[in-house]
Amino acid sequence: MKDVLDELAAVHRTMGSGTVPAGEAYTVELRRRYDAEIDDVWDAITNPGRLRRWLNSVSGDLRLGGTFQLGSGEHGDILLCEPPHLLKVSWLYGPDADAWPGTSEVEVRLSPGRGGATQLELIHAAFIEEPSFPTYGPGAGGVGWDLALLTLARFLTDGELSDHEEFERSPEGREFSRRSAAAWGQAHLAAGGEPAHVAAAVEATTRFYAPDES
Repeated sequence: MKDVLDELAAVHRTMGSGTVPAGEAYTVELRRRYDAEIDDVWDAITNPGRLRRWLNSVSGDLRLGGTFQLGSGEHGDILLCEPPHLLKVSWLYGPDADAWPGTSEVEVRLSPGRGGATQLELIHAAFIEEPSFPTYGPGAGGVGWDLALLTLARFLTDGELSDHEEFERSPEGREFSRRSAAAWGQAHLAAGGEPAHVAAAVEATTRFYAPDES
């Protein structure tokens, strides 16, 4: 458990604002260091054979201007691709997502750090009227990205193939999700969130990712 919670603490989280083609957006921003060379991290997030080992299978026309689709349903267009520093995609998910293009974008920036390490920054911008935000706050996507960055860390360390569902159901994974939801609540407060709304959003996010076991 300690190693997993150390990984949680390795991420710096902020909530901010930005724009997407649909209009004003809120952002969830994650930043952390990986003990791996920048070319290795870039390959892990763009090479389909490696991406499927820590995130999900990916298909599509995987080039600048092309499209992608993950096995878990997320899909979109490849907007920017500047190896090994910048990847930006539109990010749609859910049965009605295609009716609302331009509402969600994910950008990943990599920069070399000391001792051969790599700094990763992930920014997910979502249209301010995105329907899940009033209920879940930034934790709607933030907890999911925390889980993804954890599995990427494990993959870069030992090449481990991750079973996301098994981990999320485990006591270790449930505690990770609870603490991640609370951390995103703190980021929401720091961004000026109303305390009662933040508390309700953290509770809803926790129930979603770590529901009570009956």
